[in-house]
Amino acid sequence: MLATRLCTMRKLPSVLARKLTSGTSGSPVLPDMSEVRSRLRDIVGASTNWRDHVQAMQERKALHTLLAKRQEDLPPRRMKDSYLEVILPLGSQPEIREKYLNVHNSVRFGRILEDLDSLGVLICYTHTKQETQPRSPLSIVTALVDKINLCKKIIYPDCDIKFTGNVSWVGRTSMEVKMHMLQLHGGDYSPVLDATFVMVARDPENKRPAFVNPLIPESPEEEEIFKQGELNKLKRIDFSTASLLKMAPTAEERNIVHDIFLNTLDTRTVSFRSRKLPPNSVWMEDAKLKGLQICHPQERNIFNRIFGGFLMRKAFELGWATACSYGSSRPFIVSVDDIMFQRPVEVGSLLLLSAQVCYTEKNYIQVRVHSEVYDADTREHQTTNIFHFTFISENEVPRVIPKTYGESMLYLDGKRHFAAIMKDI
Repeated sequence: MLATRLCTMRKLPSVLARKLTSGTSGSPVLPDMSEVRSRLRDIVGASTNWRDHVQAMQERKALHTLLAKRQEDLPPRRMKDSYLEVILPLGSQPEIREKYLNVHNSVRFGRILEDLDSLGVLICYTHTKQETQPRSPLSIVTALVDKINLCKKIIYPDCDIKFTGNVSWVGRTSMEVKMHMLQLHGGDYSPVLDATFVMVARDPENKRPAFVNPLIPESPEEEEIFKQGELNKLKRIDFSTASLLKMAPTAEERNIVHDIFLNTLDTRTVSFRSRKLPPNSVWMEDAKLKGLQICHPQERNIFNRIFGGFLMRKAFELGWATACSYGSSRPFIVSVDDIMFQRPVEVGSLLLLSAQVCYTEKNYIQVRVHSEVYDADTREHQTTNIFHFTFISENEVPRVIPKTYGESMLYLDGKRHFAAIMKDI
């Protein structure tokens, strides 16, 4: 199962991969996550006090003149130009361990999501850095978490962690970032997860797209990585085009829904409305949890909106709780995929989170978390994110059963996401 899967680093250029798999002797001192966030504040000139945030954003407006008019005006970059290694010293600095510790004496995965989000942004700023400009005119934000695949069930809280990553593909205003997380065991770093994020560059006020430096592959291996980035983009387009919010289910999927309907009919009555739950099953309407977050200034990002990593952490924790409640045992995260950041969350927002078990198979649980902001003045709800998490439970779980047509579409969507994840592992 999950514990025996291999987490590969095949997407990294061979030179970088050698750096990762070498031992720790003679290694330079690496920056930690606090330095990552400090660098980000310096790059954009972010305020450290909430009361100064308006002035800081006003000062960024003057950076408009530094934006490139065409992508061709920007110098090309190589993959190794954006390559970064960052340490999370859980073993060598026990004082930071408490923040990352969960009740099961392992690392909180939600905290890892926050760190990956911050690192991904810094990697992109490293790719677009201009030596003559101390502050970047770009506002780089997370557009999509394409996928995060884990190869270990347990992340230990008393061993150092190393994050690595680089820009792997570039469009005109967007960048794909591949990151890897490794943990120190017996003097060597072993893989824990691989992550692919997509970032977009916008103007200093975060209103319009902005051009980024092109990327030039330098070897056949890097050419393959770049091509994979282009294929990932096309896959996302195809997946979105075939969305059940736009297209009808396939013939096979319609048969699945109809079979579920027939298997839940009450045979004692001749009625379309009389339904009966099969053994070892749970109605989908009974497999959900909800949560509310008040978005305080403490959780803001460098652009004074709510930090995307914070949103991912809260969504994951609600998703985990839903899977735990559903399976009646501790679930382990297997994969995160297709997190789309549809709109920013402003400081002061009321953030509503709704987690739903939408598909199950053996001891796997597919959870979808929907987040939206509520405007108390207009009483309007606006979707901000959709999160998809795949968990594995210690025991086989009941089958989740949709009752309505809308729930059936959620079921099919969860089945699609689960099938895509199983292809990768």
